[in-house]
Amino acid sequence: MFGPTDLKKGVLIQLDGQPYRVVEYSQKVMGRGGSIVNVKVKNLVTGALLPKTFKGQERIEPAEVENKRVQYLYNDGTDYFFMDPESFEQFQLGKAIVDSAAGFMKEGSEVDLQLFNGSVINLVMPKNVFLEVTYTETAVKGDTSSSVMKDATLETGTVVKVPAFIKTGDVISVDTETGAYRERKK
Repeated sequence: MFGPTDLKKGVLIQLDGQPYRVVEYSQKVMGRGGSIVNVKVKNLVTGALLPKTFKGQERIEPAEVENKRVQYLYNDGTDYFFMDPESFEQFQLGKAIVDSAAGFMKEGSEVDLQLFNGSVINLVMPKNVFLEVTYTETAVKGDTSSSVMKDATLETGTVVKVPAFIKTGDVISVDTETGAYRERKK
């Protein structure tokens, strides 16, 4: 069991039999040592955001979530298909669960699925991924400082901002949460 002060951004909890992830957290200390914790939680089944307030000694149940490493196979335009490389079990997920991760997944890449009571509720990407730049404008000679940014299309079709010195064919690391360029692969 958690106390309200154990809640931090990213922690998984269970409310009314449903799994939630804490997306915002703030604590207000009251007089005589009491405190109130305000959180915004996202329902991992419906996607709904919910504000919650917990007081001092309230007990919060952690969500029993199982992580499963899977390999991304392909998508058919509507659904995304994954396979457990050990059991060969396949998982079919809709766009709502895959969400923005789709722009950073290439066929064969590994991701983690989170399961709650046997159902997939979330897809967790690695923090950073390496992807090839399939198109970007050529830098103007002399204008290759790292502060000048330009668009680059990645092998997944996603467009990100990169420094001017990046060329078509370079492999770069991208932050999967923000889509920000991190570095060029050596």
